[in-house]
Amino acid sequence: MTNEQVGEDAVDRLTRTAVIDAALQVLEERGLEKLSTRAVADRLGVRMNTVLWHVKTKARMLELMADAVLAGIRYDDLPAAPRERVRELAGRYRQALLACRDGAALVTGTYPAEPHTLRFADRLVDALLRAGADEKQAAWTAWTVSYFTLGLAQEEQAAPAQGDDGLARAVTADTYPALQRTVAYLRQGSFEERFAFGLDAILSRVPE
Repeated sequence: MTNEQVGEDAVDRLTRTAVIDAALQVLEERGLEKLSTRAVADRLGVRMNTVLWHVKTKARMLELMADAVLAGIRYDDLPAAPRERVRELAGRYRQALLACRDGAALVTGTYPAEPHTLRFADRLVDALLRAGADEKQAAWTAWTVSYFTLGLAQEEQAAPAQGDDGLARAVTADTYPALQRTVAYLRQGSFEERFAFGLDAILSRVPE
């Protein structure tokens, strides 16, 4: 059998789902910075061109991986009250991001028109519409919830271990007077508490 035939057989045996599963495994082991199509090919034991045959480009692979991350969101047992449903959906979105190493950084900047991503967006917008938001408010609030959740989750996943982060030493009444007044609160509270606070602020504009 020629090398060309071996390559064709590998393409035939492999599926795009298997490529994305392997990519997520590489992500879990190495992190986003060390993720590459070559690393995925090595994981699968195939040539890099075989991986690219299924995903075309690294950017497209990242889109498909981002959609796969959202496959972990459940839609059962959602609250009946629309505003509480929005809260619950946002919370499940956050948990799906946190369940994957560098999950928030992976999803940030991708715009996959893929089933899991579209399903989440549809459920979130539907809850906002049911709460009384008009179409523009529902769309823009859904954006805001998604961007806030992504940003905070990315911060959480990149946060250093507990300890002195130098903020108290850097911020004094002479250098940054406004920050100095609030520095105790800037270092206070869990990410869970910050998420709840931010979500409350966003939803305060949604009709009761």
